[in-house]
Amino acid sequence: MSKDAIISRTRAESVWDSGALVLRTIALPFRCVALVLITIGIIRITGMFTEEPSPKAWLFYTVLSNALCLVWVLLLVLSTIRDIAAFGTRGHSTPSARWSAAIMMAITVTMLVYIFVLVPSEFVQAGDYEAFSLTDNLIHVVTPLLLIVDWLLFVPKGQLRAADPIRWAFIPFGYLVLAFVYGALGGEFLEGSSYPYPFMNVVVYGNGGVALWIGGLSIGLMLIGYVYFTLDRLIAAISNRIGN
Repeated sequence: MSKDAIISRTRAESVWDSGALVLRTIALPFRCVALVLITIGIIRITGMFTEEPSPKAWLFYTVLSNALCLVWVLLLVLSTIRDIAAFGTRGHSTPSARWSAAIMMAITVTMLVYIFVLVPSEFVQAGDYEAFSLTDNLIHVVTPLLLIVDWLLFVPKGQLRAADPIRWAFIPFGYLVLAFVYGALGGEFLEGSSYPYPFMNVVVYGNGGVALWIGGLSIGLMLIGYVYFTLDRLIAAISNRIGN
């Protein structure tokens, strides 16, 4: 048997290929559970089915990034179901490894800013918000971890590009632009507050102080992005070295 044939047979029998599991029977239930948990978190923080829903909760990056994850995970679930029906239970079911990483980074921003910036500042958000409550943990911790685990386990590695971590910053930066414009036009995130997060408060910090906050956070989060990129390359290299 030729070397290429041996490699092909090994890959066919392996549960791991391109740095990710190829078992859709594991990916599908995980993604279904993730979909349910993310949905519950969004419903709870927005009070969607209560007598007093909080539409202003949708103005916050936390809720918007969770909604982005909800749409993406729904797409993953549908893709996995489709691939099982069309190709069987073995293989990858991720429409785009690069988009998967981008959305993972978008929700990582939510988790890290929350833990290291918002909780210490006794931040208050519209909706059913209380630090480290069930709702709070779902949207700030559980959803990010679900997306990170999905990327680690089920997304093929080695497809990210060196400039991708910079591109990922477009999502939170896009939110910052919209939030500042909304506040400048008289919009309120909370009663009497024209900014969504404390580090964006130009009254307290001034334009220079807010710029320093955003610059510092941007550098820190971009470094995290390159940690993900390096991990992607490392896992891909290890996978290639062992033949799958």
